[in-house]
Amino acid sequence: MSLLTLTLFVAGFVLLVYGAELLVRGASKLALASGISPLVVGLTVVAYGTSAPELAVSVQSSFAGAADIAVGNVVGSNIANVLLILGISALIAPLTVSLQLVRLEVPLMIGLSALVLLLGWDGRIGRTDGLFFFAGGVAYTVITVWQSRRETAARKKEQPVDPTVDNKPIGAPQIFFQLGLIAGGLVLLVIGANWLIDGAVTVATHFGISELIIGLTIVAVGTSLPEMATSVVASLRGERDIAVGNIVGSNIFNILVVLGLSGAVAPAGIGVSSVALNFDIPVMIAVAFACLPVFFTGSIIARWEGALFLGYYLAYVSYLILNATQQPILPAFSWVMMAFVMPLTTITLVVSVIWAWRQRIDIHVPTSKI
Repeated sequence: MSLLTLTLFVAGFVLLVYGAELLVRGASKLALASGISPLVVGLTVVAYGTSAPELAVSVQSSFAGAADIAVGNVVGSNIANVLLILGISALIAPLTVSLQLVRLEVPLMIGLSALVLLLGWDGRIGRTDGLFFFAGGVAYTVITVWQSRRETAARKKEQPVDPTVDNKPIGAPQIFFQLGLIAGGLVLLVIGANWLIDGAVTVATHFGISELIIGLTIVAVGTSLPEMATSVVASLRGERDIAVGNIVGSNIFNILVVLGLSGAVAPAGIGVSSVALNFDIPVMIAVAFACLPVFFTGSIIARWEGALFLGYYLAYVSYLILNATQQPILPAFSWVMMAFVMPLTTITLVVSVIWAWRQRIDIHVPTSKI
């Protein structure tokens, strides 16, 4: 293990953090400059930019005929985005959840996750399926940005004009400058992620860790490093809409654009393995469903909910490693998860939802006069 390897590892981490800082700063200013809410910028510009590694890997894998990588990259990234990245971000600081996410984006993410299972049930995401997904991604982006600009303009008309505030519209140079910050941040994120992954793989190999374990852990999380850095930095800077919107938007983009474009460019579409259909895609759907009660409870992702997500991601990775290495402890591990952990989690989330629902009713029901 050379000094160069360690240097690249550290430099990759620094670039990742600094790139995320530039991206979040540019995105928050772009929202102000272009009349789009920070949530929508997180759902579109930031989410699509941080998903660029997934797009590159999946499309390249489709051309190379490696369908398992193309599908597994999307499914694995969506699971990591919610359980790992959202979990870590919420542990750092509780995240405020916009009502729009609860009403529109999360149900859309659930529906799209289920649609992947439905369209892939015959063992293939065909070119027609891919074009359908990709067209949906274009339509979703256009409608979301248009609706946000319309709502922002309506709010400005309703608000009284403050003579002490400069209400001049921000010009194109300022918008292009913020776009430049976003582009620069994305470049640093991609370079930093690559250096960090290469360094981590070299270090792991030096200590005798198998390539299989490296692939299931370091490389699997590697393409989600831009989302992780961006959401964590956004959380620290108080840009909670960007932090949460980045995760949900990335998952929607991964299915509609990454998976859609991968299926569209492959001559015969991309195959979906029975393992993905029977385990990984159902896990992705379950994770998407888990967002709904968590996001609903008080419209805040609390630290304990972030810890819950992170714990489940560790359990998911542990299952992958135990299954891949055929460890004898696997049946016992699976039984404990199914018989105890998952039912207790379900009960906890149901109780939290009922409690939050009763709290909202108590707030809206006036107390009777004595």
